[in-house]
Amino acid sequence: MTTDRCPRRVVVVGGGVAGLATAALLAADGHDVELLERGDQLGGRAGSWERDGFRFDTGPSWYLMPDVFEHFFSLLGTSAGEQLDLRTLDPGYRVFHEGAADVLDVRQERAANVALFESVEPGAGAALERYLDSAREAYDLAVEHFLYTSFESPRSLLAPDVLRRAPRLGELLLRSLESFVARRFTDRRLRQVLGYPAVFLGSSPAKVPALYHLMSSMDLDDGVLYPQGGFTTLVDSLAGLARAAGARLTTGADVTAVETRPRGGGVRVSRRRAEVTGVTYRDAAGERRVVEADVVVGACDLHHLETRLLPVDLQTYPESWWHRRDPGPGAVLVHLGVRGELPELLHHSLFFTADWTRNFGDIFSGRVPDPASAYVCRPSATDPSVAPGGDENLFFLVPVPADVQLGRGGVDGAGDPAVEAVADAAIAQVAEWAGVPGLAERVVVRRTVGPGDFAADLNAWSGGVLGPGHTLTQSAFFRAGNRSAKVEGLYYAGSSTIPGIGLPMCLISAELALKRLRGDRSTGRVDTPLAACDGSARGGA
Repeated sequence: MTTDRCPRRVVVVGGGVAGLATAALLAADGHDVELLERGDQLGGRAGSWERDGFRFDTGPSWYLMPDVFEHFFSLLGTSAGEQLDLRTLDPGYRVFHEGAADVLDVRQERAANVALFESVEPGAGAALERYLDSAREAYDLAVEHFLYTSFESPRSLLAPDVLRRAPRLGELLLRSLESFVARRFTDRRLRQVLGYPAVFLGSSPAKVPALYHLMSSMDLDDGVLYPQGGFTTLVDSLAGLARAAGARLTTGADVTAVETRPRGGGVRVSRRRAEVTGVTYRDAAGERRVVEADVVVGACDLHHLETRLLPVDLQTYPESWWHRRDPGPGAVLVHLGVRGELPELLHHSLFFTADWTRNFGDIFSGRVPDPASAYVCRPSATDPSVAPGGDENLFFLVPVPADVQLGRGGVDGAGDPAVEAVADAAIAQVAEWAGVPGLAERVVVRRTVGPGDFAADLNAWSGGVLGPGHTLTQSAFFRAGNRSAKVEGLYYAGSSTIPGIGLPMCLISAELALKRLRGDRSTGRVDTPLAACDGSARGGA
């Protein structure tokens, strides 16, 4: 289904993955698209930082749900294989557990992981087979009915296969992931392997619905990939595809307001009291500029857009709405350039504390955990371009409260004390648990990032690292919608809105914006982004 005005003048606010993907799809569909990014480089959270021959991805580092990437690229007439140099990681990741001498290496193939679980706990292998079968069924159902829909129509909930599974879905929604796993596995280490995806969802195993056990089908069944050159190659690909489709991408453009006008008489009955006319922004030289538009897609932080770029009477999600929501965790990020090799670590390594209840309880009650679970990425294990020969590139992510008062990071220990203390503790912990004595003394490049940086640089609500957590009341149709209820022509994309957190979800949110403008209320994926009107008309009103 096509739109009733084509092509439209579209402004996309935010040049992260969701914004770039939205710009690419809408431009390819015949719209006149301009993207405005506040920073001096594109990518948002998926940025890059370099020093002394070490090149660090500053955000996403897991390539999961490859079918979502493949589908997205197919909409633009290409493929993931053409756009990215993908490598399969095997083992996909290594898990260190506090108090346990042995590590668990999660492999690419299901059979190897079944054998691993069985070696740890008799009977766990067969239990994992059943668990992954259930995870795959849930994932397929989500893709067909829940991920690629804006929930404008009840048809996603009334489909025969959804109704047939209603009792099962009810159980998965009302039971926590933690209890769902605990009913099937006894060993703490195995429970943690199956529960950790909750962190990728911006929450804890005790707070996310068991439906999200579908995440385990991605790493334990499908394996983990890595784009050679780092995740900036994904950003470069999206930017290139957007430009090739005709979109204009502008950096150093700090949007200060979404401009609107009252809706005139004769307009069909609607709750929307205004319509967009464009945006105002300050350019890199500080000059005030206005861009006219028929449609604005906010692919930036939704809290910032709603509470800072719109007047109170036009806010669908005012400050009072956010007071009742969970921002998810914050994080301290640590980028380290290390002399010499670190074979003790794989490309991905996870460090789990024994008392997870306390660890997550601290994070979501405002305390920095001690000790803290952490994730460590060593991309130099796979990609020689990210570090000088013989040296290592390490990226730490330590979940902490989403609290800007923890402060900002810095280079060479110059960050705020609380942030640097978390980094010091994490380095010492990894050195001890992984058996790397003298790790801190081998660091030649160090940079930290704290919750204050996420708030200042990305306008992230409460300094959160990912976006609002996927608790029951912040998932699917309970999550913030992707269209303003007050302003005609204002839409949203990215991790703040449906379908949620993560690179694949950001790509899907871009497709949802495409479907919105087409008037497409289907629950499945778009087949082909055929131009809504002749491309020669691009640029018209």
